[in-house]
Amino acid sequence: MKTLLSAFTALVAFSALTVSASAADLVIYTSQPNEDAQATVDGFKAANPGVDVEWVRDGTTKIMAKLMAEIEAGNPVADVLLIADTVTLERLKADKRLMAYKSPEASAYDPTLYDADGFYYSTKLITTGIMYNTQASMKPTSWKDLAKPEAKGLVAMPSPLTSGAALIHAQTLTGNPALGWDYYRALKDNGAAAAGGNGAVLKSVATGEKAYGVVVDYMPIREKAKGAPIEFVFPAEGVSAVTEPVAIMAGTKHADAAKKFVDYVLSEKGQDGFLKLGYIPARNGMPVPAGFPARETIKVMPLKASEALGNTDKDLKTFSDIFGGNG
Repeated sequence: MKTLLSAFTALVAFSALTVSASAADLVIYTSQPNEDAQATVDGFKAANPGVDVEWVRDGTTKIMAKLMAEIEAGNPVADVLLIADTVTLERLKADKRLMAYKSPEASAYDPTLYDADGFYYSTKLITTGIMYNTQASMKPTSWKDLAKPEAKGLVAMPSPLTSGAALIHAQTLTGNPALGWDYYRALKDNGAAAAGGNGAVLKSVATGEKAYGVVVDYMPIREKAKGAPIEFVFPAEGVSAVTEPVAIMAGTKHADAAKKFVDYVLSEKGQDGFLKLGYIPARNGMPVPAGFPARETIKVMPLKASEALGNTDKDLKTFSDIFGGNG
């Protein structure tokens, strides 16, 4: 509950981003980085001329806090969600907050990547692994390397209290018998700092403030290509993954435009847009971005969305007890 209340207090700072439901043909709430969100909207508008779109961006936790506050007030603004993970959308589905839509583009996707009833569809694969500064003394290959003496006080990681991807990552790793919550306790004992989101981790490692970071793949791979002194590692045990699913809100007044947006982001053209932004497309038959290993070589550790949903409150409390509640 403390986490939920903390998230709601963030709405004060977030209120400047409020949009009017009647101001556009489609309102999108997303956790994509700003540049990526704009590129996605620009691509959609190019494919659907005349559709006026507004979008609001923040971390998934804050986006959800904003959305739930609007729902409580009887005035949900978003028509479409494009946020970090399926677990969050499982909760909304269970609460009957989503509209089912059977997109014709779904036939090009693995059935495990979308909801069988059409309530949400994965749009990409975003894995979480280890980044390190090229000046670091150790070149990590395993998650356990971050708990070694060589990494003491030199690890940055996003907090599950702030980042949806970080929550999925924690739930995935702690579900691995070789890691579990003891691994997170070892990280804490080794001086790992857990706060904020992935962007802050990227900055701290790229600038050399920290030597190692737990971060989503595309950020360091993108920045390395620009010349940043960093490397990204897919650890031997495997990586966690979020799939940035898209969903339509129940009760939307812009259902036709919302369906067009879902179809677009799932289409080959929409998926190619994500590829150009540096993401692994979820659609079958698509290539991977430059700098990534072959898709079949990336080992993704399993996570059951329904179980993760049921354990979310407990897991957030456990993480908060270990690292403190200021994430």
